[in-house]
Amino acid sequence: TAGFCFGVDRAIKLIEKLLSEGKKVATLGPIIHNPQVIEDFKNRGVDIVEHPSEVKNGAVLVLRTHGVTEDVLEEVKNSGVEFIDAACPFVNKIHKIVRDNSNENVVTIILGDPSHPEVHGIKSCAKGESYVVKDSSELEDLLQKNNLFSQKELILVEQTTFSVKEWEKSLKKVKLLCTNAKIFDTICSATNERQEEAMRLAKTCDAMIIVGGRQSSNTAKLKAVCENCCPTYLIETARELSDIDLSGCKKVGVTAGASTPAAIIKEVLSTMSESTNA
Repeated sequence: TAGFCFGVDRAIKLIEKLLSEGKKVATLGPIIHNPQVIEDFKNRGVDIVEHPSEVKNGAVLVLRTHGVTEDVLEEVKNSGVEFIDAACPFVNKIHKIVRDNSNENVVTIILGDPSHPEVHGIKSCAKGESYVVKDSSELEDLLQKNNLFSQKELILVEQTTFSVKEWEKSLKKVKLLCTNAKIFDTICSATNERQEEAMRLAKTCDAMIIVGGRQSSNTAKLKAVCENCCPTYLIETARELSDIDLSGCKKVGVTAGASTPAAIIKEVLSTMSESTNA
């Protein structure tokens, strides 16, 4: 399951199609968290903008896979700029869950990285109080310290790339401390499969190589899952392999994040094979 997930593949193909039609393209923030893909698109004339007003005349604005906040989406719609929303359908599903289930008397808790754009977008859909916690420990602290939760309904969602293990721990805490919680398991199925697959692989290997962008949340989670089992190294390109000593390893596993192009994965595997044969 290594490499582009459905949402990333969909966004990349969308931009490729626009470029093939000869259209000017701009993305609102990086379309995905992979520097090689972003650099390739830049070289082909794709602009990265932070605001709709920066879009050049005639260009199509593509909204990133991680989604945007409600305010930004409204601003884009009112700007008059032609745009396409390339947000992952799994992310849009979380937005809808929060919109449909929150109100001024409902507390929304999001498990995820508080600095991640996906989480910003999810939080913006909450109509009442909302909190972001990065793990089960922070969730426990929040529930224990805030007595208001006992008087209000609570909904719980998580970032699509959240750790499956942390989610399981969090569920136990919620069920123990909060009886009025409505729980939505919003981890992307691809994230779940990749983390489980990576863990199984890591348990049989002397070392693991994770290929992907260092800003990628799901790639970081793969590294975290694997490093509990064996030495684990995160690289963005095959060139970084030369800095890693794998001489004492008989079996090395390789997996990749959801925004890692197949070409980079193949280059890593090819480089490792050449090194082994040498």
